[in-house]
Amino acid sequence: MLGGRYEVGELIGRGGMAEVHLGHDNRLGRTVAIKVLRTDLARDNAFLTRFRREAHSAAGLNHHAIVSVYDSGEDIFIEAGGGRVQIPYIVMEYVDGRTLREILNEEGHLSPDEAARVTMGILSALEYSHEKGIVHRDIKPGNVMLTRGGSVKVMDFGIARAIADSGATMTGAQAVVGTARYLSPEQAQGESVDARSDLYSAGCVLYELLTGRTPFIGEPVSLVYQHITDKPQPPSVYEQNVPAAMDAVTLHSLEKGRDARYQTAEDFRADLQNARAGRPVSEAAQQTLQAAGVPRAVAERPDSIDRRDNTKDLQTAPPRKRRMWLWAVAVLAALVAIGGVGLLINQQTRDKTAIVPPLNGMTQSAAEAALTAKGFQPAVVDAADNAAKGIVIGQDPKSGAEANVGSVVTITVSAGPGNKVIPANLAGMSYADATAALSAAGFQNVKQGTQQVDDTQWAQGLVASTSPAAGTTIPATQTVYLNLSSGQVTVPANLVNMTASDASAALLKAHLFMNLKLTPVGSQNLVGTVRKVQDSGEKVAVNSSIDVYVGTYTPPNSTITVSPTSPPTTPTSPSTSTAPTTTTSSAAPTTTTTPPATTTTTTSPPAP
Repeated sequence: MLGGRYEVGELIGRGGMAEVHLGHDNRLGRTVAIKVLRTDLARDNAFLTRFRREAHSAAGLNHHAIVSVYDSGEDIFIEAGGGRVQIPYIVMEYVDGRTLREILNEEGHLSPDEAARVTMGILSALEYSHEKGIVHRDIKPGNVMLTRGGSVKVMDFGIARAIADSGATMTGAQAVVGTARYLSPEQAQGESVDARSDLYSAGCVLYELLTGRTPFIGEPVSLVYQHITDKPQPPSVYEQNVPAAMDAVTLHSLEKGRDARYQTAEDFRADLQNARAGRPVSEAAQQTLQAAGVPRAVAERPDSIDRRDNTKDLQTAPPRKRRMWLWAVAVLAALVAIGGVGLLINQQTRDKTAIVPPLNGMTQSAAEAALTAKGFQPAVVDAADNAAKGIVIGQDPKSGAEANVGSVVTITVSAGPGNKVIPANLAGMSYADATAALSAAGFQNVKQGTQQVDDTQWAQGLVASTSPAAGTTIPATQTVYLNLSSGQVTVPANLVNMTASDASAALLKAHLFMNLKLTPVGSQNLVGTVRKVQDSGEKVAVNSSIDVYVGTYTPPNSTITVSPTSPPTTPTSPSTSTAPTTTTSSAAPTTTTTPPATTTTTTSPPAP
């Protein structure tokens, strides 16, 4: 229990400096997320300052696309050795959904329309925070969530700064707070940071949503240098279905000079809206696309780099370019200093690249061998297709693309004619919708599972799982069973003798809440322990409140003082009463000696 109010449940997320738990606000009766600073960092002033800044920054932001902060505080934690440490915590809105990082890891990339929609949500949040004078400074897929309904939620203002403060030049260590793949050029060079730095990072996220990869790839020091000097390829180079308007908007958001890119989140969002609707985007974005030109032919892009030439170029480079390279090295040193990475710094930090070979039509084994020979890591995805089983029918990146040696190339392999792959997105659908989705995927026989499944995630009657499991390749004629959620969970049966805190945690893990009730016990050893649990071992609806009776001790022959609301009557047994039998005050107490059993309240049954 934190702050005497918040029950702390199961761990649902973990970051570099904090852990996030499912929680319950006992005062308001709502589910919350509780972010707690890691105990091993609680004595580090830098992390304490950052954590407290997040609470302060986000608490003043009330916007539908920003995760709400309800409360914050600090509590005492007793360490294993008996030491006491003050741990700060933040109580936030609980978002039932997934981060963009999880979505990208599972799906690779989004459609251009969905990528634009999600980015517009991010920009809506940034527009609001910038109006409030707050720069986020760490926009990345891991800090953006999509709810089950598709709403965008930006979170983690842990390194946010007021715009007035952000205008100061940062030190090397401050500059690299954030993630190198989404770092703006001005952050990478240690220059002042403003709202336009967030827009560059949002552009990096948009690029990854469209293509499944960030604009630049490499080790941190290489990434820093690329953000400063290199121009990204248009997203359509990696995903041919990205329209030119989306190329223009994305590249304009990634302009090196902040004066050349979008000046406000509103401008960025307006161009995305135009691109989605098929309307012309801004003249500035169109000029950026024209300046990018057609990507150079593969023959003009060497597979390897002459290190001697690089050395010579570095030694004779103009002062500004040399300063940028030296800054990249300084940033790496800062990363090492704060525990980010450990790398050998030399003139060979730029990644070696290779051309992705054509794989379509090969057998799976031949394609894997071809990728391995080029230094790539093959990853295989099965898909239904009329091609013979085991034949490659798709690849990502495309043939002829340039990619880092050691990076993953995904090949899509035919499951064979007559075979189909069970869709992965059926959970949470109604039975009718899931049946229609399976029919569209080519399955001919769909039935409801014989038993409902206890599931904490989906409401009663929605699909919880399939048999066979999602992603399985089976003949199209084979029956697919849809297992529906019962909407129920089982109350843990082992709570008796636990402490109230442990019982609360166990119930929260089962997606249940504790309704604490007190019941008298005859021994001080039982005080604070669970004596009885409502519906123990039984099935109840998800998120139900469970009555838990916890022991409280009343010494034998204790005296209870009662202040009646009406004049007391004369006791029937004078020997048990020490109060006068006559009184003129209705507030005069009657003191009665009672045995322990009479301390049980009418709302709490006696202990078993």
